[in-house]
Amino acid sequence: MKIISQIFCFFFVIIVSAQTNDTIAKPQIWSLEDCINYAVVNNITVKDADLGKEISEVDYNRAKSQKLPNLFGSLSQNFSNGNTIDPITSDYVTDQIYSSNIGVTSSMTLYQGSQLTNQVKQNKLFVEQNEFLVEEAKNNIIVSILENYLQILYAKEDILIAENNLVASENEVVQAKARLDAGTIALNDYTEAQSQAATNKYNVITAKNNYQQYLITLKQLLELGPLDTIEVESIPDDIDLINLEEDKIAIYNKALNILPEMNTSDLDIAINEKELQIAKGAYLPTLSLIGSVGSGYTSIADVNFADQLNINFNQKIGLSLSIPIFNRNETKNAVKTAEINIERAQIQKQSTEKEIFKKVETAYQNALSAQKQLLAAEASQESALQSYNLAKTKYELGDLSTTDLIINQNTYTTAQQNYNQAKYLNILYHQLLQFYQGNDIKL
Repeated sequence: MKIISQIFCFFFVIIVSAQTNDTIAKPQIWSLEDCINYAVVNNITVKDADLGKEISEVDYNRAKSQKLPNLFGSLSQNFSNGNTIDPITSDYVTDQIYSSNIGVTSSMTLYQGSQLTNQVKQNKLFVEQNEFLVEEAKNNIIVSILENYLQILYAKEDILIAENNLVASENEVVQAKARLDAGTIALNDYTEAQSQAATNKYNVITAKNNYQQYLITLKQLLELGPLDTIEVESIPDDIDLINLEEDKIAIYNKALNILPEMNTSDLDIAINEKELQIAKGAYLPTLSLIGSVGSGYTSIADVNFADQLNINFNQKIGLSLSIPIFNRNETKNAVKTAEINIERAQIQKQSTEKEIFKKVETAYQNALSAQKQLLAAEASQESALQSYNLAKTKYELGDLSTTDLIINQNTYTTAQQNYNQAKYLNILYHQLLQFYQGNDIKL
């Protein structure tokens, strides 16, 4: 009975383990929308941009706090011996003195050439700029996800092409062996068929490796762990592959109004303009309000500690004016630097406009090219398929050499790959053009 129980437990563990492994190994199917939504939340580049925005918000709050008064408390205990001045009564005495001082001081900047006000406004602009930088980081991740997702789909179809070629070449090896045994072909025809089968097997391995590499890249973009297994969802068969009706200039104008890069450039100019105002503010005087309250105790006075604190209680309030006269040209140089940075920001904006136009024009021209390539590749694929089917028929009848059959097969394979490449490039550039116009990327 004990042996039967052990056997039952053994098989139970095996079954449970197998079910668990099947569950772990089963990959999760991700759509393009799933990938994009997950990446914009979890990708570390986007998270880093979010932290940059949080830092700018902290700096903004710090700048606002600079306009508030400060407040400090102080407490000191002193001992002096010999000829000295009593720190409480200011009498000149020759004695041992124990003295105590307590007080609270505060100061507040009333005017500083509007530097504090402009600093607050500048930090507010930094917050707005970092918000656009976050959007820019998200856009970059979205484009990377789109490119990698389509590469995975292309690699997946490339595997199917390679596997079909391998099956066909293995059948050709069988046929070649039968014809060799019958004496209708030479040995080199048979070995050539074997060589082609080995090549196609190698191509299958390479295609699968490429597919796995693209999956690894996608997992990194999604910040998934090494043990996570994923698969991507295939695109619909009826997707519109020929659709480019927008005008290039119209797309460019939309992109200028939509892409966060332009907002970032505009805010960079505004930030440097505020920096110029802050620098010029150093030419003006600074007016501060100062106040304090305090009291003290001295051992020389014949009054107890509590009474002395009451007697010596004092209050003080005043204004402090600091007038800049010469600071080794620091303010002058700061103003000049700010003016240069404004010009640089304006140049950078022009560079950003050029970069956006380059992106739009490149995507537009590539979309046009991909459309033409797709039409040509589709016709080439159909023609190559007919030629390959005819070649297989002739080969089966013994009217075609192995070499000629392999040439036809490779031509058809190339035509299939060219069609798939044109198809996915067409999808990629069409989606990019939609993205530059503010439309969602979706398949």
